[in-house]
Amino acid sequence: QVQLVESGGGSVQAGGSLRLSCVGSGYYLSSYSMGWFRQAPGAEREGVAAIDSDGRTYYADSVKGRFTISKDKAKDTVYLQMSSLKPEDSVLYYCAADYHKSPQYGGSWLGSNEYVYWGQGTQVTVSS
Repeated sequence: QVQLVESGGGSVQAGGSLRLSCVGSGYYLSSYSMGWFRQAPGAEREGVAAIDSDGRTYYADSVKGRFTISKDKAKDTVYLQMSSLKPEDSVLYYCAADYHKSPQYGGSWLGSNEYVYWGQGTQVTVSS
């Protein structure tokens, strides 16, 4: 049973930084592709960043240059370092994992339908 637990969310002022963590259990992190998503109330889930099993990273245009995804295989943990935060980054962030070697639908690891396993989410609030 794969389980993902996010942490690191909180409140920060605009321009500040946060680091989200996603700890996985029940699988080997190195063989999975991982993604960070976010979702505002009433909106679709948006892919923010992803890292595939080969370590290639992918970012949404809205966060390029501000967010960095990384993974620590020894700790089975994926991180999302967020800098230069803006009020519009204030949403619920989710971690996701998938065991396929390549995207199965749509061709992008930033697509939410590519992932089988999901965490419960962690809230990020950025005040202006």
